Formats: sequence, structure tokens, C-alpha cells
Amino acid sequence: MTSAAIPADFRERLDAIITFHKDREGPLLPILHDIQAEWGFVPEAAQPIIAEALGMTRAEVHGVVSFYHDFRDHPSGRHVLRLCRAEACQSMGAEALAAEIRAALGIDFHETTPDGRLTLEPVFCLGLCACAPSAQMGERLVGRATLAKVQKLVAEAGA
Repeated sequence: MTSAAIPADFRERLDAIITFHKDREGPLLPILHDIQAEWGFVPEAAQPIIAEALGMTRAEVHGVVSFYHDFRDHPSGRHVLRLCRAEACQSMGAEALAAEIRAALGIDFHETTPDGRLTLEPVFCLGLCACAPSAQMGERLVGRATLAKVQKLVAEAGA
């Protein structure tokens, strides 16, 4: 979706979100969170519109979208499986686990299964350092994650 090809209803909703937050202190993150909640990602076409409304450059907005792992610039699958990539998890075998999971799912990080059910995302920390390695599917966290535990989590989610 390019800015020239933005549907009127998309632009109307985007403008409403921006207007709601624009005059608050630090409006960019709340705007991005609301956009992500509305569409499941922050469309590329929205970024220059946000930038102009806030007096920022498009690069500044894109930098925030790309920095925070909670923001996506593309649609995700119906379920998102997150694997922790932080040091504690790395020291407990997260790299090998990630390789097993990627092979089992047939996708890499930032990819979605062909049926659109599951997206695999790396995250820096899930806060389960004492139970490393860790994974997350939706709101469900898994400590001491193994391929079997993650496969069960995926199956239970219907992904």
C-alpha cells in the first residue's frame, strides 16, 4: 500500500489515531501501538503520514518501528511464536533450539508459514532468564523450552 493508494477508510482511521495522541507528550509510541492493535502491523504507507503529523522525519518513525520487537512492518500469522535471543538463553542452548524449531516449522525468523498460521520472531528478552531458554506464544510463556515443548505449544494454539 503506497501513500498514493491509501484507501479512504484506512486514512480516516489513521488520522483519528494520530489526532487522538498528537497533542500528548511523547505521542509516537502510543500512536504506533494503536496502529499495531488496529491492523496487526504498522503499514509502510502510514509512516510518512505519522512523521509529517508529528514533525519528524520518516527515518525517525521507521527507526522506532524497526527498533522495538513488538512493532511489525508486515502482517504476521494468526499466531506469533517468539524465541528469546538474550544472553541467558543463548548460554543455555537457545541457538541450537532455534535451529531445531526453524527446521521443524520450515521457516526462518521473521517468516510466516505458508498457511498463514504462524510467524516466528526473535526477541531480546522474555524475562525468564532463570528458566532459559524461553519461548512465548501469545500470552503463554515457556521456560526451559525444548523442541517438544514448543511443538506442543504450537499444536495447542492450533498453529
